[in-house]
Amino acid sequence: MRVLAAMSGGVDSAVAAARAVEAGHDVTGVHLALARNPQTYRTGARGCCTLEDSRDARRAADVIGIPFYVWDMADRFHADVVDDFVAEYAAGRTPNPCLRCNEKIKFAAVLDRAVALGFDAVVTGHHARLGPDGLLRRSVDLAKDQSYVLAVLTREQLDRSMFPLGDSTKAQVREEAARRGLAVADKPDSHDICFIADGDTRGFLAQRLGETPGDVVDVTTGAVVGTHAGAYAYTVGQRRGLHLDRPAPDGRPRYVLSITPKTNTVTVGPAEALEVSHVRADRPVWTGGPRPDASVECEVQLRAHGDVVPATVTVAADGLRAELRRPVRGVAAGQAIVAYRPDPAGDVVLGSATIAA
Repeated sequence: MRVLAAMSGGVDSAVAAARAVEAGHDVTGVHLALARNPQTYRTGARGCCTLEDSRDARRAADVIGIPFYVWDMADRFHADVVDDFVAEYAAGRTPNPCLRCNEKIKFAAVLDRAVALGFDAVVTGHHARLGPDGLLRRSVDLAKDQSYVLAVLTREQLDRSMFPLGDSTKAQVREEAARRGLAVADKPDSHDICFIADGDTRGFLAQRLGETPGDVVDVTTGAVVGTHAGAYAYTVGQRRGLHLDRPAPDGRPRYVLSITPKTNTVTVGPAEALEVSHVRADRPVWTGGPRPDASVECEVQLRAHGDVVPATVTVAADGLRAELRRPVRGVAAGQAIVAYRPDPAGDVVLGSATIAA
């Protein structure tokens, strides 16, 4: 097949491209320029989408022996990922920008352009498995599994995707990169949010949304126990950095329970008040087959690298509802709920939706 390899400049995408060549495909490498000003994005060990990454990707393509191009998608990335990130926080939700980037950029904009140019599929370095049956499964390396952030993909997108690393651990990928002479073999993984250069999410949001002072309210007493400069700076489950004026009567720590943009209020309370047994979500995507007609017994994951919980998922007119078999703390609107079906060959992704409440 004619395959477009999305090369981020890291070790995973480089090895994925090399494996696609080794499998006999006609491979072309492409690096996505996502920053309007690359100097404002992370660099070095914490990097992603920087000039350094572009150079590393080009060097890897040279070693592998494939054509290489850079596609400028900065405006699309800013609109679909960065602006969405800010808008979600302004609405009191906690977005996952990596998930949104996969959905809107890597497997929408890139795949659409690749198909228009005559390519059959896009190959990436994600740690997930996509077998002959077309089903998306967890990676064998559960610590690096990325099926959660790929669960937003449609069936049609998965049919034109390749994930060659799903049967390998990260250690094996690095060893292979070294054997192939790829300079990125020991390059550290990227972390945090690529478009927030200093890692200060609160400061990044404050620059774009401004200061909007409001009250921090105790859920038990209804009393105002502090103030904030912007509700967007808080996330459900947060304990540190609350700067409360009054301690709890029982002396126990308080956590953020909810954020209400309409009243610009942050509500705090005890840890047990974070527990939820029911989750409502909208915009479902069914990657494991057709939309279910009845309730599904499955396992769900409610945030990246979060615990897996047995649940009953029921399709509703406005999305889906999940009844959790045990309570979970810190469930935040804006994150994804991903449903898995346990399988001897690896947990199968059934679908995903965006948590609403």
